[in-house]
Amino acid sequence: MNTFGKRLRLSTFGESHGVAIGGILDGLPAGVRIDEEYLQSELDKRKPGGKYATNRKEDDKVEILSGVFDGFSTGHPIGFMIKNSNQHSKDYDNIKELFRPGHADFTYYHKFGIRDHRGGGRSSARETAVRVAAGAIAEMMLGEFGISVKSGVFGVGLDDAKKVDFEFAKTSEIFCLDKNKDEAWKEIILNAKNSGDSVGATILSVISGVPVGLGEVLYDKLDAALAGAFMGINGVKAVEIGDGIEASKANGSSNNDLMDKNGFKSNHAGGILGGISNGQDIIIRSYFKPTPSIFMDQPTLNVNGDEVICALRGRHDPCIGIRGSVVATAMARLVIADMLLLNASSKLENLKKIYC
Repeated sequence: MNTFGKRLRLSTFGESHGVAIGGILDGLPAGVRIDEEYLQSELDKRKPGGKYATNRKEDDKVEILSGVFDGFSTGHPIGFMIKNSNQHSKDYDNIKELFRPGHADFTYYHKFGIRDHRGGGRSSARETAVRVAAGAIAEMMLGEFGISVKSGVFGVGLDDAKKVDFEFAKTSEIFCLDKNKDEAWKEIILNAKNSGDSVGATILSVISGVPVGLGEVLYDKLDAALAGAFMGINGVKAVEIGDGIEASKANGSSNNDLMDKNGFKSNHAGGILGGISNGQDIIIRSYFKPTPSIFMDQPTLNVNGDEVICALRGRHDPCIGIRGSVVATAMARLVIADMLLLNASSKLENLKKIYC
């Protein structure tokens, strides 16, 4: 599927080394102020370049094509485009007919019968720039309700943060959440890069200001929608909400979030009960695998079933989780905005506020 969401729907198009990538965001209410400078600033967080990411140089300038008039959404589809300007397709000529280990080459080829070797084509994480742009637009609506999403790198390799500081993460080149880990994690990433290898990462996302009641039971629970959205990000192999795996090791007496007149006394549930938001912060951890594009000779197969050696060239992120943290923020924004719109008609009294 190339379309995401139910009331707020994002359809994306384009390939890694095509002319452009882009999207159509349909379902945003009319009257939302569209801040194009903010939109571009969010894309700038994700764009390639720098010591800790791929050397591919893309401006990632977003061009809005429709759905905005005089700085406000019109209620019609918002079309936007990001041109690709720095493709090095020749870097992939030597792997034109082989399957890169750890990539989607093998599965895409067997599903579609076409091998787009230029950076992975549609399966490339290049497409996530579109999600970041759409997420930034969704945030413009969420801001009207005091809802915000923050993400940062909680761990690199085997080393996790001891303290979480989202303000520091804004200043860190790798969006590190623990200032005491920043230099150590940079060293881990550079060591992997210099040895032709890669490293995984853990991302922490926190959604604040969410009202009670978001989530469409039984088959579109808020936690299920968030987990699905995060698992749809390139390289994510696991997602936890609240205590996650640790909840399976606990007793009910310690895992239950007790309440008093001031509200919940803990947040083991991560802000979601029965698939519906409970008004607390929604806590999500997503786990990114190491970048499969590494500069080591690896045995694999080609399209003819012959055993060959994969020797990559080109430009690749040594840790996809870094830029992935920006994508995680975008996907959370899109899910919450969609759920906010869906929830508007959950009660008769809501409709009466509009029509009576």
